Amino acid sequence: RICVCRSHCERNTINCFRNRLRRLINVGPVLDMLQFLSDDQKELIRAKTRTEGDISAADLLLHEVITKEHSEGWFRELITALETAGCRHAANYMENNPPSPSKEFENDNCIKLIDLLKLSLVDMKTRDVCNSCYQRSLLTDEDRENIFAVNDQQGNKAGARLLLSRLVKKELGWYSEFLEALKETGHGMLARELQGEPLKGHGETHAQHSQGYIYTHIQLSDSEIVLHDYQMEVALPALEGKNIIICLPTGSGKTRVAVYITKQHLESRRRMGQPGKVVVLVNKVPLVEQHYKAEFGKFLKHQYSVERVSGDSQLKISFPQVIEKNDIIICTAQILENSLAKAKNGDEDGIKLSQFTLMVIDECHHTQKGGVYNHIMIRYLKQKHRNIGLLKEQKTPVPLPQILGLTASPGVGGAKNQQKAEEHILRICANLDAYTIKTKSLREELMAPYKCIASAPERKEDPFGDVIKGIMDEIHSHAELSPLCQPGTQNYEQWVVQKEQNAAKEDNPRVRVCAEHLRQYNEALHQSNTIRMSDAFSFLNKYYNEELKKKSSPDEDDVIQITDTERFLFRLFKGVKHLQELTKNPQYENNTLATLKTKILQEFTSRTIARGIIFTKTRHSAIALSQWIRENPKFESVGVRASHLIGGGDQSVVKPMTSAEQKDVLNKFHEGEINVLIATTVAEEGLDIAQCNFVIRYCLVTNEIAMIQARGRGRAEDSSYTVVEEAGSGVAERESVNEYRETMMSKAIARVCTLCQEEYEKKEYQMQAIMEERVKVKKKQQKVMKKEDPSKVKFSCRSCNKPVCSGEDIEIIENMHHVNVTTAFRELFTVRENTSLQERFLDYEANGVIACKQCGQQWGSMMLYKSIECPCLHIKHFVVTYGSKKKDFRKWNELAIRFPSFSYLQHAEHIANNSDEEMGDME
Repeated sequence: RICVCRSHCERNTINCFRNRLRRLINVGPVLDMLQFLSDDQKELIRAKTRTEGDISAADLLLHEVITKEHSEGWFRELITALETAGCRHAANYMENNPPSPSKEFENDNCIKLIDLLKLSLVDMKTRDVCNSCYQRSLLTDEDRENIFAVNDQQGNKAGARLLLSRLVKKELGWYSEFLEALKETGHGMLARELQGEPLKGHGETHAQHSQGYIYTHIQLSDSEIVLHDYQMEVALPALEGKNIIICLPTGSGKTRVAVYITKQHLESRRRMGQPGKVVVLVNKVPLVEQHYKAEFGKFLKHQYSVERVSGDSQLKISFPQVIEKNDIIICTAQILENSLAKAKNGDEDGIKLSQFTLMVIDECHHTQKGGVYNHIMIRYLKQKHRNIGLLKEQKTPVPLPQILGLTASPGVGGAKNQQKAEEHILRICANLDAYTIKTKSLREELMAPYKCIASAPERKEDPFGDVIKGIMDEIHSHAELSPLCQPGTQNYEQWVVQKEQNAAKEDNPRVRVCAEHLRQYNEALHQSNTIRMSDAFSFLNKYYNEELKKKSSPDEDDVIQITDTERFLFRLFKGVKHLQELTKNPQYENNTLATLKTKILQEFTSRTIARGIIFTKTRHSAIALSQWIRENPKFESVGVRASHLIGGGDQSVVKPMTSAEQKDVLNKFHEGEINVLIATTVAEEGLDIAQCNFVIRYCLVTNEIAMIQARGRGRAEDSSYTVVEEAGSGVAERESVNEYRETMMSKAIARVCTLCQEEYEKKEYQMQAIMEERVKVKKKQQKVMKKEDPSKVKFSCRSCNKPVCSGEDIEIIENMHHVNVTTAFRELFTVRENTSLQERFLDYEANGVIACKQCGQQWGSMMLYKSIECPCLHIKHFVVTYGSKKKDFRKWNELAIRFPSFSYLQHAEHIANNSDEEMGDME
């Protein structure tokens, strides 16, 4: 039993340092001396060396050592082989005797310096330096023979490269010995350059010049994380293992602090001989790649295994495997929540919170109001309170990860007084089980931008809008509708949406389709007040072209019906020929565009270099404003180069941006190829965007969090923050309210920071959150019990009311995708291409749209799940009937019915059997 235990510990030690060992092992000579591996295993590893290099081969060697059973004494045999092959540094790690973190760090920097100066070092006299290193016991006999052979066959530079690759794997102390070998062989200049000493008459050394040499030469490593004093101050409680929220402004380096805390957390656990595992949660897919490349991967992947998982991932292994194989996992919160839910349901593909030792939650102010962060933390809080009971029973509690929350602004949650604002902050702290919220006033480090309100005078004449309102009046008469509010407003939008929903439930196609078209005209009115009239007309024209396209089936045998009301609406739009003519009269354009133009020109003519972001409400307006700037020669004359940045979700008629397109635009903005971004709220929060010296919010005001996030984009010196509005629109007033809320928030955070631990007690809030969650779950379960038979629910097309399917035909994939794979259902729809729908996930992808054969109404998307085509239904496109009642749902989770899980094996076998029958018929 003792031998088994010792062997287990030895394997664990190897696994713990695996990422470091794979770079230190000289595979060839080590393999020659190992007897506990079979000849087949050795040949496999040697083949890996030939095809993929030493590091991959070392990784395979370690895998074979850790995962396979070996004869007794294998560990000592491995250590001896490493020492004999000149891999003493690797042997130290294997024997759980690693160098101190400071020594390890210093060695990593020495390796980095060698890499930086490789272009100079490969010109050394390889034979002379090799002999000197051999005499200093830096190289083995075999090392020297191999270096000489490569030097003779492939040249001096190739030999030098092999020599350097052998040196960097040696035991600590090799660097100073190598410097002496260089000096001894007449390479004193190279030695001085490696030491960071200026060369006479050369000013900066090559090493100092490389990659913006800022600190001393020992800090050239990518792994060095340098924190400002204010960053270290807010990090201290987390470094002590406490749960905290770090609240710092946008651009102040919150994520860098999290990287530092992660590094210290893993190093601390390793020193104690305990495993460490960190999960970094984000709320947007692009942030996964951003945090990997710019922060966690950049600084930590040399020392730890770092992986990222999101909806865009192409990984072919399951999420639990990703968790098992890596030290740091960056993922969207929804992916983690899905896997936690699977574990609760007993699915072996699930994971538990206890598998993590640190959980970093980015933009943690979203941990409220039933969001995905909140779902994860409710699981945490429930286990925390169960642990209290376990301790009372003298039982071992379930381990829970340390929590680190990051935010630029927790907001005040709609609070109207200081007390409610403080309550809001305390609730967020309670939801995150935070010991405290750490913040820092950064007035010295981060200057606030200059702020102004630019009000445009109201429009005197609006013939374009008058024509649209006339069309809307005709539709009102046709549908016998009497609106109680003015078209072009938010209130009208809410009214017409309600009318459309009621008409769908009441099977009133005339009102339903009229309400849908009125909604588009209302949007066009809003657009004509913020962007060009021509853009508003293009929006309408595109909508009607798309509607006509829906009525033309790709299958000639299918005839899609067009109702009298639809003909009336098509004729009505087509008949207003002078609408497009009005767009050519610039005197009728809205005045907010002119005000925006003046502001942009002012920024570019008053600054040596201008770079800014314009925030706007909709995707369509972002694209239209970008086009307006590019088409205006005055902008080009002052050097404006604009592009738009919009979200990636398929939630509107505008084609979304893919992650690759977003990255491309942001890279061009970083490089200065683009100097003005016109963006939706996707750019307000989280995304790494280059420093700007002006920010404009164009006819857009939301809450105090968004205001702070947007304003924080203006981080360059002498930056400005401008709100452009139409006089009387209320935008300026709402901005003032947000400023007041921001002041309340700052005071609330300051107050919470000063509370003693007794006052700061959060149990009441935590128990309240748990109880609220239980009530929600109980209510949902009661609803499910009342309507537990899916066959009682019927779905009909939202447009033509054609019966589509019963609830018993619906199955669920991954607890979220509702599919109908029945043969009868396939006869009811057509599939057409949708270029705006390009989703890729771990096991499935969606590229096509399914639509009603009878009326062309979109029903959902065609999803490819593990090579099986599955029609995926979007509930918002259907009217749901159960009993005598008809209901309108926007999301599937609003319908309290428990549908069965999709049986992949059953359907795969069914398809295979059908294919065999078809092949038999052909024969």
